[in-house]
Amino acid sequence: MAEAALVGFPNAGKSTFISAVSAAKPKIANYPFTTLQPHLGVVRLGEETEFVIADIPGLIEGASEGRGLGHQFLRHLQRTRLLLHVVDLAPFDEAVDTVAQAKAIVNELKKYDPELYRKPRYLVLNKLDMVPAERRAEVVRDFVKRFKYKGPVFEISALTHEGCEQLTRAAYQHIKAQQAAALPAVELDPRFVPALQ
Repeated sequence: MAEAALVGFPNAGKSTFISAVSAAKPKIANYPFTTLQPHLGVVRLGEETEFVIADIPGLIEGASEGRGLGHQFLRHLQRTRLLLHVVDLAPFDEAVDTVAQAKAIVNELKKYDPELYRKPRYLVLNKLDMVPAERRAEVVRDFVKRFKYKGPVFEISALTHEGCEQLTRAAYQHIKAQQAAALPAVELDPRFVPALQ
């Protein structure tokens, strides 16, 4: 079962990201709906330090009502501990409003299941390698402001792997903390607890 899942519009770079951080080899191409089924990848950060991530087919506006390919996969997100919302910061079509797309994804999650909407979510701003270095800070600041996002933000390039390790380590720490918090409390039998001196 996946502990984290990638969500976002088609061509946001989700498949490139999962192939960069795991041994998963999903099909990667420059056209929408390249991913037609979920792909799982194991992210290994060291010995005994790993988690499973899922690449979910791209969602589109109306997915919660059955539009596009993402609808049948939304239920897979419900069992994960963390959503990684991947956004293409440098779309080929400059007329594309990536903030509107990001808001549409959040709205679809909310309409499909309010619990899914409340699930912890990281904003992953991808394709920074396509943004001139001197403009990156401005582009990121403008996106976050217009998106009105208050949670964790990660700036990455899945293609060059920039920022990917920082993101996966943060995701791992979050998942482990959630797993620990979900463990049932253990009551000790006082007969087997040494008396305090």
